[in-house]
Amino acid sequence: MPISPDLAEELNILARYKLTSTQEGIKVHNTAAPELIAAIKRLHDKDLLSRDDGGYLTDLGIETAEHVQKALLILNSK
Repeated sequence: MPISPDLAEELNILARYKLTSTQEGIKVHNTAAPELIAAIKRLHDKDLLSRDDGGYLTDLGIETAEHVQKALLILNSK
């Protein structure tokens, strides 16, 4: 399955979350790039984020972000 630009943006967002604390979220302001705002809303619609402007990872979001970050670690290793 190819990675679309929309999916790449969602993966980039999930890669930004710090998994060492569930108390750290992301806030996306309405002045952010439209593609970033749209990606955040899609992640919220998929029940991965607590709010449609970012917020915290849900339980499913934490699990997904862990997989994304592990995959990136493996793919970026030498």
